[in-house]
Amino acid sequence: MRILHAMIRVGDLERSIHFYTEVLGMKLLRRHDYPDGKFTLAFVGYGEERDNTVIELTYNWGVERYDLGNAFGHIAIEVDDVYQAVERIRQAGGNIVREAGPMQHGTTVIAFVEDPDGYKVELLSASADPGDRGG
Repeated sequence: MRILHAMIRVGDLERSIHFYTEVLGMKLLRRHDYPDGKFTLAFVGYGEERDNTVIELTYNWGVERYDLGNAFGHIAIEVDDVYQAVERIRQAGGNIVREAGPMQHGTTVIAFVEDPDGYKVELLSASADPGDRGG
């Protein structure tokens, strides 16, 4: 068994695809409209679905906004250098909500960005202590 994807609902599919592909550097892997159900699914990721876990962006036609609630935490992305990733994302127009620096109560360097719908994305160093990878 393996994790295939995580799904998040988005209010503007084009804006979200732009963020995940142009700002975070993922690829749009596939996209399909479901006219009878009035929704569109777009899958984005850093590699093909057969080898990687991806994100499913679900756009329900006519729904422009969702209440995020307080149960969902964040998506985590491993990067080579958190400081450099933050600068690249900032230059691409990304919203940095926590600057790069050591995590509270630890030494692993992390940062957080926010996608257009308000979902948090954690940037985590590839060299992070495995014990610091949750949270």
